[in-house]
Amino acid sequence: MTLFLGSGGSILALFLAMLLSLELGRRIGVRRRCEDPAGADKGTGAIESAVFGLMGLLVAFTFGGALGRFDHRRDLILEETNAIGTAWLRLDLVPAENRAALRADLRRYVDLRLADTHAAATTASAEVTAQQQKIWAQVAAAARNAADNRIATVLLPAVNAMFDLAGTRYLAVQSHPPGSVYALLLVLALLCSLLAGYGLAGGKRRSWLHILCFTGSLLMAIYVIVDTEFPRQGLIRVDRFDQLLVDLRDAMK
Repeated sequence: MTLFLGSGGSILALFLAMLLSLELGRRIGVRRRCEDPAGADKGTGAIESAVFGLMGLLVAFTFGGALGRFDHRRDLILEETNAIGTAWLRLDLVPAENRAALRADLRRYVDLRLADTHAAATTASAEVTAQQQKIWAQVAAAARNAADNRIATVLLPAVNAMFDLAGTRYLAVQSHPPGSVYALLLVLALLCSLLAGYGLAGGKRRSWLHILCFTGSLLMAIYVIVDTEFPRQGLIRVDRFDQLLVDLRDAMK
């Protein structure tokens, strides 16, 4: 479905397919009315209501799910930024001889996280994993050598939460409905177009106003759903929330 966002040709292809389905449905309806004027529309209302109702439910559920995942990804950016900020402040507990190196490593870690975020990475890069291991080893060593247990009880949980949220964000990027859901959405869009075309067969001329309003609204609904589901590839973007992490990195002097 990401091709649907990145390629105008995919959107145009769906638009043309819906127009063809409408035209096919209209021609079937015209022929049916010629063959059986009295019974052409008998029993069709219940079927049309069922198909259009199913389409409406699917659009509502997929849009609601996509919007929920969008909000979740946005919230995770804030949570990870806060976790990194907390770990950065608690580095003051580390002895002065180890503090500078840890701060440099944490700055490097934030740079790597920003690079992964901008690349929409779905798994941690080797550099991020190595940097996490390096930071953890240093913090654990500082905790073992500390005269009191403040590093173990305060700093270690903060660093652990910072790493956990990075993993949660990687997982959130991969969280999407099964591809079959989107396939069903496209199939239903074509079926609804076919039935809508059949319903328009009663007029002597094509009603382009209704045709374009129907195809345009349905196409826009599908696009917004997919765009919200993949918020780093289309018009709806979550990138602006990355500024929180950028601002934190700028403040890590």
